[in-house]
Amino acid sequence: QVQLVESGGGSVQAGESLRLSCAVSGFTHTGYCMGWFRQAPGKEREGVATLDRDGSTGYADSVRGRFAISKDNAKNILYLQMNDLKPEDTAMYYCAADRLPDYTMGGGRIYNSGMDFWGNGTLVTISS
Repeated sequence: QVQLVESGGGSVQAGESLRLSCAVSGFTHTGYCMGWFRQAPGKEREGVATLDRDGSTGYADSVRGRFAISKDNAKNILYLQMNDLKPEDTAMYYCAADRLPDYTMGGGRIYNSGMDFWGNGTLVTISS
């Protein structure tokens, strides 16, 4: 049974950092495409960062240079390091996985195209 469990969210001030974790079970994520998505109240879910099976990464323009996606293969954990956080980063953050890269990139954004597995999310709140 595939499970993704996020942690590491919280409430911080603008300019501070957080590191989100996504513990993966039921598969080894070396064989999967992984991604972090977020959804703010009243807005659609949007992609934040992606990590393909070959190790290549992708970022939404809104977070490029501030966020970094990585994984620990030994621990089967996906990370999202978030630096210089801004109030507009406030959202529920989800990790997702799929054998295929079911996301698309365009206009500086990342769109979910049908990622198969999702966690329940971890809440990030940034105050100014």
